Amino acid sequence: MRILIVDDEKLARDRLRELVTDIGGHSVVGEAMNGNEAVEKTSELNPDILLMDIRMPGMDGLEAAMHLMGMEQPPSVIFTTAYDQHALDAFEVNAVDYLLKPIRKDRLANALVKAHKLTQKQLQEIRQTREEPSARTHISVHMRGNISLVPVSDIAYFLADSKYVVVSTLSEEHLIEDSLVNLEKEFSERFLRIHRNALVAKRFIKAIEKSPAGTWQIGIKGLDKKLAVSRRHAAAVRRWARNRAQ
Repeated sequence: MRILIVDDEKLARDRLRELVTDIGGHSVVGEAMNGNEAVEKTSELNPDILLMDIRMPGMDGLEAAMHLMGMEQPPSVIFTTAYDQHALDAFEVNAVDYLLKPIRKDRLANALVKAHKLTQKQLQEIRQTREEPSARTHISVHMRGNISLVPVSDIAYFLADSKYVVVSTLSEEHLIEDSLVNLEKEFSERFLRIHRNALVAKRFIKAIEKSPAGTWQIGIKGLDKKLAVSRRHAAAVRRWARNRAQ
């Protein structure tokens, strides 16, 4: 099996590499220090299995695994973790492979034999058991068979378009298969609902003004574009603007 090791600590990566070598029959094709690198190197190296830490700076292991599930042929994932028993129970219930640190050779060998594919449902349920469920740091989009990660902080707005959602930054647009309802729930701290088909990043709102037709609209910082505010959401949008101004 081709293995990618993902951990922000070099000693932990070195230890796993040694264990894999001692076990034999597998090859370590690369290493990554965080979730972003894990996604990039998975697309580049096409490993069969990821040995991935959960708690890492920036994008954690759970989020990285969720992005990887969007691949046509996602790798198997075995999480390495120092979580407490409550969190481990969630892994057991959802039949997700994990190795408790410090990792033993026999336990790793057994996990590599049993490694299997994850599902989005399994990962979502595990994320929900965390004391403070975190929103994704990136949105994954598919480009020419590969996964591209768009930082949520770069997204100016989400716009529903038929069965897709347009993800717009200041320089590009992408289509994702998601729902505005789910995106609004996950990113309510960052985005404001202005229409049944639009969420706008609060930090990208330049102005809230009347259109020539007398309806409300929002100007986007850095873009020569204005988005309509529906009558249903106008009061909430204006209330948010007043609170921001105080």
